[in-house]
Amino acid sequence: MSAVISECFSQNKDELIIRFETRESPFFIRAGLSPSFSSLTFPESFHRARRNSVDLFERLIGQRVERIRQFENERSFSISLSNNFSLLFKMHGNRSNIILFEHDVVNEIFKNNIAGDETISLNSLDRTIDWSYENFQKNHEHPEKIYFTFGKVVWKYLEGRDYKKLPVQTQFQAIQEVRQQLLNPVYTIREGEGQPFFSLLDYGKMIQEFQDPIKAINAFNTFYTQQDSYAREKFAMLSHLKSKLQATENYLDKTQKKLQELEGDNNYKVWADLLMANLHAIKPGLEKITLPDFYHNDHPTDIKLKRDLSPQKNAAIFYKKSKNQQIEINHLQKLLTNKRQEREDLAHQVMQVGSANDLKILRKLHDKLDLNPEKEKQPVPLPYREVEFGGYKIWIGKNAQNNDTLTLKYGYKEDLWLHAKDVAGSHVLIKHQAGKNFPKDVIERAAQLAAHYSKRRNESLCPVVVTPRKFVRKRKGDPPGAVVVEREEVIMVQPSLNGNR
Repeated sequence: MSAVISECFSQNKDELIIRFETRESPFFIRAGLSPSFSSLTFPESFHRARRNSVDLFERLIGQRVERIRQFENERSFSISLSNNFSLLFKMHGNRSNIILFEHDVVNEIFKNNIAGDETISLNSLDRTIDWSYENFQKNHEHPEKIYFTFGKVVWKYLEGRDYKKLPVQTQFQAIQEVRQQLLNPVYTIREGEGQPFFSLLDYGKMIQEFQDPIKAINAFNTFYTQQDSYAREKFAMLSHLKSKLQATENYLDKTQKKLQELEGDNNYKVWADLLMANLHAIKPGLEKITLPDFYHNDHPTDIKLKRDLSPQKNAAIFYKKSKNQQIEINHLQKLLTNKRQEREDLAHQVMQVGSANDLKILRKLHDKLDLNPEKEKQPVPLPYREVEFGGYKIWIGKNAQNNDTLTLKYGYKEDLWLHAKDVAGSHVLIKHQAGKNFPKDVIERAAQLAAHYSKRRNESLCPVVVTPRKFVRKRKGDPPGAVVVEREEVIMVQPSLNGNR
């Protein structure tokens, strides 16, 4: 059956799709060359995305397939094409690659970051294995060196049959039996040690069996991808939940200790009671007094006092502190109750996720429990920059939209509002301080900044409007930053960022 390459493209950095046109229907090869899992699949159809798709190996388009070459004892094969082109599929685990040759010389490489691929020679890829008993006898202690095509599954299969305990000749016979099974395979998807794998041998838990290798490898790729996604998502969910559970445990431990300290510390109440019981014995102006503690067998207790307060007022302070202490105790007890419930909920969620045995159930739980890792909340940027001068805060709008927010949302009627007169510029607020008038030098400094952050910044003098914020309003429909000032004063200042005159 003749076939011609009509498309060769990639939709992500580790995937290559090749489309072959045949008389019956298109034939596809999908090469997935991720470092964590390399595979070939043969989908019956493939719909190319309109975006994020790039043509590769463009010289292959229109080339006719002449033959398939499987390299001897090597995890590689090539498609020989017309006009002396060959496309090598080097399936070497995390070093897998696809390489285009022209006249047996490397012409183009799919993944350019694998050392040595640019110097590969097609004629050097075949490898021989000496299957003779004599060779086995010489190397039977390290058979993996001579049978290098046997992977982990083969050696585990033999290990399960007590291979190492067998006599040398029986070991050799076991090797030959395995070889025959591999030459006349049954294709299976299996699972062992928590991992799915493709096997030609009866090792591990059987998942599915096939006679057709194409159907087998397509099904395995789907199964592996689902299982891999399941394992990764389950691990991420459990890690997230266990991290929250541990944080909750830490919080409970820390808060419980703090609560115990507060509950065991009733000094404020005791001191207040002792002071009130001994008012007649306390002279005014003392900084410290020792009184018998009738709560503890009249043990002498030192109490620090504020010398400028009467004993009754000192006692009142201690009573207040004791009351606040009790408020904090009640608050901590409530927090602990809530956190214990949270711990119980998290432990239940860990159990639910741990018992989820397929990807569909896992993803339903993910949505139900809202387990998206919490992104750090980025602080909302303030609509102003702040300058402090003379003990006063001066806020300067950053742009027209921010000017509106600053004036209308952050400004209070007692604040002083400034703006360069008759030109575009930043709104400026001097924040009001209760019981104080705005100092003249603070107003002048804010005016300099208003002038600097305006279209008059390069002029020698600038008129600046000064008015209480309560006289500034915005009309409906006005553009951002535009306001109406109902009452104003104007002062002349030199525009300045750093206060120089």
